[in-house]
This record gives sequence, C-alpha cells and structure tokens, in this order.
Amino acid sequence: MRFMGHMVRSRRNWVTGKFLQQLQHQYSMPTKHLLHQSGSLPFLLFKFTYGTKYCGRVIHEDEDGKFIAVEVETPPTLKDIRGYAYPRNDIICRICSMIKSPDWVYELDDYIENMEITLTTLEVSHILKGERNCHKALAFFKWAASSPRHTGYRHDCFSYNRMISILGKGNQLEEVRHLRDEMERKNVQGNISTINILIGIFGTEEHIGEAEKCCKLAQKWKLKFNAYTYKSLLQAYLRAGNVDKAVQTYGHMRRSGYKLDIFAHNMLLDSLAKADQVENAFKLFMEMKKRHCKPDEYTYTILIRMLGMKGRVDEFLMIFDEMIANGCTPNLVAYNTILHALCKHCRVDKAISIFDNMINKGCCPNQFTYSVLLEGLAAAGQLDKTDQVVRLAKRFMNRSIYGFLIREVSKLGHVAEAHKLFCSMWDDGYKADRNAYVTMLDNLCNAGQIKEAIDLFNKMCESDLKIDSAMYNIVFSALGKTKQLSLIYTLYEQMKQAGILPDILTYNILISSFSRAGDVDGVCKLFNEMDEGACTPDVVTYNILINCLGKNSELDEAHFRFKEMQEKGLNPDVVTYSTLIECFGKLGRVQMAYALFEEMSEKGCYPNIVTYNILLDCLEKDGKSNEALNLYEQLKQQGLTPDCITYSVLERLQSGSHRPLRSRKQRSIAGWVISPLSPK
Repeated sequence: MRFMGHMVRSRRNWVTGKFLQQLQHQYSMPTKHLLHQSGSLPFLLFKFTYGTKYCGRVIHEDEDGKFIAVEVETPPTLKDIRGYAYPRNDIICRICSMIKSPDWVYELDDYIENMEITLTTLEVSHILKGERNCHKALAFFKWAASSPRHTGYRHDCFSYNRMISILGKGNQLEEVRHLRDEMERKNVQGNISTINILIGIFGTEEHIGEAEKCCKLAQKWKLKFNAYTYKSLLQAYLRAGNVDKAVQTYGHMRRSGYKLDIFAHNMLLDSLAKADQVENAFKLFMEMKKRHCKPDEYTYTILIRMLGMKGRVDEFLMIFDEMIANGCTPNLVAYNTILHALCKHCRVDKAISIFDNMINKGCCPNQFTYSVLLEGLAAAGQLDKTDQVVRLAKRFMNRSIYGFLIREVSKLGHVAEAHKLFCSMWDDGYKADRNAYVTMLDNLCNAGQIKEAIDLFNKMCESDLKIDSAMYNIVFSALGKTKQLSLIYTLYEQMKQAGILPDILTYNILISSFSRAGDVDGVCKLFNEMDEGACTPDVVTYNILINCLGKNSELDEAHFRFKEMQEKGLNPDVVTYSTLIECFGKLGRVQMAYALFEEMSEKGCYPNIVTYNILLDCLEKDGKSNEALNLYEQLKQQGLTPDCITYSVLERLQSGSHRPLRSRKQRSIAGWVISPLSPK
C-alpha cells in the first residue's frame, strides 16, 4: 500500500527507485546519500511532516540502484498523562483522503489490514469531524464498528457524540434516533454532552417529546444536569411555546445552584411577556437584578413593549428612565418600541421628546420610526407637527425619507401636509424621486387641484425625471373627470411627440373621458386609432365603447361592436351584458334584452344583482309583472341578496306605478369603466 512514497507491508517498507530518483532530483544528492549512515531512512525524505515518525533500515538494494527494500518498525503508541493514546495524525490524514474516493471501503480495508492497526475512538472522532458529508460520515462510522478487518474496535460515547452532532446539523433526525436507541441497546454509557447534544437537536415544537425522552435517558445513565443542560432544555420548551415547563425548568436550575446568562434570561422574559404573564415577567426581572445578571437594552425593550401593549404608560416610562440611568444605550429597536407604545396611547408630545433624545444620541430613525410617529400624530389630530419631526431629524433626512413621508401622509388622506413636505424637500435641496413625484401628482389630482397638478406635471417634464405613460394616465384621469377635453387632447399630442407610447390603460382612460363628455366621434376616433395601432382593445375598452354608443342612441352600432369583440376572441363579461340589456330596455326592446340575459347565463357569465335590477325594471315598465316576479324568484334561487333598488321595483309592481328606476353607479372595472347604469 502506498504510504508517502513508500510501499508498506507490515514491518517491511518497499521504496521504489522512481521515488528515490525524485528525491535525488529535489535535493541534488546521490541516491546513497539520501540514506542515513546508520542505514535508517532520514526524516528528511518526508515532504510533509506528521505527528508519527517512521524509521527504517535498508535490507536490500539492487546493483543499479533502482530498487531497494527497507524494513520499518511500527512506532510505539504515545499516551497522555491520563493514559489516552494520542491521535496518529498521519493515519487520520490518510484515511480522510481515502474517504473522498468512491471505492474508499475497499481501499480502507486493505490499508488497515496491511498496516495491522486498530483506530482509537478519538481518531475516529477526528476523521468524522473532517468529513463534511453527513451520509459519508455515517457510512464510515458504521464501517469502523462492523468491518471484519478492523477488529477490536468499539464505539464509545465520544464517537457517538460526534456522529450524533454531525447528523443533527444535517437534519437527519431519524438516524439520530437510531443511534440513540443503539447506544441503549449496546449498553454504551453516554455522558452529559450526549444529553445536551440530543436536547439541542430535538428542542423544537415538533420534537419536544423526544427531548423529554432524552432527559429520562439521563436519569437511566445516572447523569447530573449541568448549567448547559438546563439552558438547552429551557430554550427547547420556549421554542415549543411551553412557557410553564420553561418556568419549571428555570426553578429546577436555580435550586441546583446554576444561573442563566443574559441571553437565556431575555429569551424567557420575552416568552413570559408574549404569554401575557406580566407578574411573572416582573418577578424574573427582579431575580435577574438580585442574582447580579445585569439587564441589557434588550431586557428593558421587552418590558417596555409588554407594558406598552397593556397601556401602562407611566410604568414603561419609568423602565425607560431606569434603562438610561443604568448606562444602557437604547438601540433603534428600543426607541421604536417606546415610540410605538406612546403613539398608540396618543402621548405624541412625549413621543416627540423621546424622538428628540433619539436624534441627539445619534440613533438614525428608520421608516418604521417615521410611520409610527405619523400614525400617532394623525390619530391625535396633530399631523401639523410633522414639520417639527422633520426639523428634529434634519441631520438624517434624505430624498428617500422625504419620499416615504410624502407617501405615508398621502395614505392618511392629508394632501396639504404631503404638499408641505414636498415643498420642504425642494427647499432642502433634494430633488424628488419618481415615487415622490407620482404620489404628489396623484394626491393633487384626487383632491381636484387640477391647476396645481398640471404645474407639477410640467415641472416633472422639465426635470431630468423620466416621464412614462403611468404619469400621463394620472393626469388624463383627473382631466377626464372634469371633462377638459381640449387639455386632454393637448397633453395627448405632447405625449406622442415625446415618443411615449400610450398603453391599454391610457386608451381606456381617454375613451372613457370622451365618452363621459358625450363626444361619440372622439370615442370612435380613439378606438379606431387603437385598433389600427399596436395596442389591441380589451374587454374593458369594448365595454366603454358599447356604453357610449348605447347611451347616445347608437344601439345598432353598439350591438355590432358586441358581436365584433366575440369574433376577436374576447368574452363579454357581466358589465358588457348589463350595458346592452339596459340600452335595449330603455328603447322598449324588452325581448332582445331578455334574450341577452338568457344568452349570458348559457355562456357561463352569471348575472349579478345589478343585471337583475336592470332587467326587472325593463319588465316592470313593459307591464310584464308575472315575468318580473318570476325573475325575482330566480334571483333568490341564485343566492343573490336583493338591495334597495330591487325592493323599489317590487314596490312599483305591487302598486302598479311605473316610476323610473333609480340608477346606481356600478363599481368600475380596472378603474376606468363607466357603469352601465350611469345616467351620464
């Protein structure tokens, strides 16, 4: 077997002439000079040194010097002061290298047989530690105890501990159970490290029963828990959500004379706080201080959050003061926790004071900090103090934070405050980013401040900001609601000149805007432009077009477009059918309206309450009371809930009057569909 260039057979080491020639070339020495004067092979021959040193005696050499035989004596095994054998590092390295081979079992068997050695459990443990693949490590572990050529070896608790730890890291829980049971079956006495490793592996919510079984195993082996065992078991119960068992373990630990570190204390304290065990949490906090376990900023943060959720504002403020007095520097989490608790109970003045302290301490706020403060100011009706917050945080303000504040204030519905923030951003020399611009533009449009919105949009176009169709769509939508068609047309031409292609949403907004203003020619022109271009009309586009044509007495054209959309592979939806049914009904063509109603059901487009109300109104106005009542029964069978309009039609049926149906605006589809019931 090759061993550092040697051919090893038991006590005899065969060295090839080729190897000696390589050494001769490396050291520029004759072959004979490579051998020690006494006949021993020098340690100089080894390129890599090992803990074990092999010496040999030349017993034969060919005349041409190409072949020699060296007899090597097996070195004695060195032991430490406790009597344990030192690991043979050369053997460990050799076997670690062998295991990487696909046929390592055969190579290892030959190596062990030729060397006539038996590995120690410490050497096996070192070899396992050097193998990253848990499956291959397990295969070697099994080989060490079962190979017929590796006689006299038996695993002890140290090798089992190493293997169990490796399998635990690889999440091979079934194999861990097998090894644990194997230790019991083979009467291998484990130590406390075995128990600690097993508890650490099984200390989860799904396997907490296995962890408790390991504790019984410790009793069987008559092992005494140490501090790490108690800590591992306590953390296992906390991860499993069993706070009561964790508290019991903590009690056993105290009575045994052990104490937790700050990390485990905080973990237990946090679990008590989340379990709403406020008194037990405070009791633990007091015990920490009595046992000289100094609370840190996380300890105080846990207590502040717990008291804040309970509304005990004065108490958590006292805890915060104690935290500062004891030299703990609050971190961002601690500040955010106390600010959230204060704002939740509308103590905004105190929150701003704490925020000022936070800034002075050099703690940089994050988006959550600002979000908490804004929500607190809005709830207290003091959103005008946003300027004060911005002034305090001046050193940490940037374009991103300004953009975030503008969006958050806008979400709260305070357009004026958002606009003030936007102006402050400009005054501070920060150019707005795209999100801030779009948010501000959308705010102004929704608030009906069209002039300001147009001014802002023009400023956006003049800046280096990349304008896209989404920004134009916001302005088009606002102008469409106020029927400012000339301005829409001007902006639309500007958009095309800038090389910005309108998308499907742009066309839908434009067509809807012209439809709202009753400009049928403008609607048809835009639709034809869209149809001839690269942007294909969708169902929403056809719904708007059909609605416009139907409302303007172009019923035949509306019905033609209805057929056209189906020919193009577009399936009419409930809005399409409801629109046509209403249009036919208003012109007294009730049979056609009813035929469309039946057609939609046959094609899998189920009518909603709006569709039923439209058809009920048509039937009632046409004097078809029986058909209307039958339709009402069908409505209830479909599981739909009648609304006030349904009951209004039924009232007229009973009284015989034919008042017009009160219209109800239907929820728009994709934001841009005109309701089929809209009177406009």
